[in-house]
Amino acid sequence: MFELVQLRFGARFRRAGHPDTLAPVSASAPFPQTDIWLATPRGYCAGVDRAIDVVDLAIDLYGPPVYVRHEIVHNHFVVEQLKARGACFVEDLDDVPEGSTIVFSAHGVSPAVRAHAERRRLRPIDATCPLVTKVHLEAVRFAGQGYWLLLVGHDGHAEVEGTMGEVPERTILIQTVEDAERVQVPDETRIAYLTQTTLSIDETKGILDVLRRRFPGIRGPGREDICYATTNRQNAVKELAARCDLVLVVGSPISSNSNRLAEVARAAGVEAHRIDSARDLKPEWLLGKRSIGITSGASTPESLVRELVSLLEARGAGPARDLNVTEENVSFRLPGVLARDVEKSERATELLSRYKRTATTR
Repeated sequence: MFELVQLRFGARFRRAGHPDTLAPVSASAPFPQTDIWLATPRGYCAGVDRAIDVVDLAIDLYGPPVYVRHEIVHNHFVVEQLKARGACFVEDLDDVPEGSTIVFSAHGVSPAVRAHAERRRLRPIDATCPLVTKVHLEAVRFAGQGYWLLLVGHDGHAEVEGTMGEVPERTILIQTVEDAERVQVPDETRIAYLTQTTLSIDETKGILDVLRRRFPGIRGPGREDICYATTNRQNAVKELAARCDLVLVVGSPISSNSNRLAEVARAAGVEAHRIDSARDLKPEWLLGKRSIGITSGASTPESLVRELVSLLEARGAGPARDLNVTEENVSFRLPGVLARDVEKSERATELLSRYKRTATTR
């Protein structure tokens, strides 16, 4: 018998580059003597790594199809690779056959979604990032104490929808400084705030400064809601911006944390572009640049970064060097139901070996 303890980075499908071939960048001339700096940390955070592994491992353990509510993470390259393995992504649980396994994405879901899954007799595996779960629990705790909640986040984002769904009747969404200036709360003596985990640190500070000025007694979480990975990647981008005249952020258009990285670089006064992959690179961005900084969002496979670096180096830039800002050593346990099923499986040793998990013998 084995006990799954922690996940480690580097699931096998992520070590293989994504299968698309790259369209060449057709600049008129190479750009030698251009430095390339790679932000470290970048790319997958522990919550994303865990979520992808949950789907990958569930397919290996139960066999396809494995249903997933919403994109497991906001990166379509990852989603397409999982589809190829047998994952079926749905937005409506009514599209899932009764009795099937359903994986909840890293962004979290509301109690209403959980109740819907139970009514349809679905077998849930919760891949919600533990740091998002923390925000959900804070919302329930504050509401239970009679507080009105001001949730700082982006309307329509899956994480925000899940958090607001915990206590919708007592939660007000704040998206901007202007919202913070205008918001009215039924009881100004009982107010608490929470934040989406993937926001811009600096932008969020401006909003919270307004809320604290208007509501001096406002309460907040015991620990910052913006996750460690968001903070670390934004700090690394600021370091890139200090030494580069162009910052490229590899990440999906719908990835909140990827878009925030580009915004952080621009706020630091440097030209910055978020690109889905090397295909989106425009030659005019590179003209006259002496130093290019590269980073990636928390749901971006490292293979996409390497393809971008290879393209730049092939044109005479680089070689790429790491700009080490912060060391990360964070990992999260597998969801209990999945860990138990692996332990019970006759293939436990094989699965642990294939996914290179850390295990202890009971």
